[in-house]
Amino acid sequence: MTDLTFIGLGYIAAGVGAGLTLLGAGLGIGKLAASALEGTARQPEAGAALRTTMIIAAALIEGLAFFALVICLLAVMNFSMPKGPGAGADAAQTEAHK
Repeated sequence: MTDLTFIGLGYIAAGVGAGLTLLGAGLGIGKLAASALEGTARQPEAGAALRTTMIIAAALIEGLAFFALVICLLAVMNFSMPKGPGAGADAAQTEAHK
């Protein structure tokens, strides 16, 4: 395969990874909010504690999703970087055999 094929596959993989990350984060936050709302409906006096816990958990989920998106972007940047003539396994093998 050519280098352009690998770059294209890298872009596709980063897009799929970012999509799955956002889908998982959205589903997690939705389930979290639904559970907190149901808990508040069943026991209204615990609403403040549930809200605080929900906000902390939602922030952690969003932080993890943001971290995964950054990893996808770094992977894309790594795939699209031009490789020098001495890069790769061949250069490492010639250095080892000297």
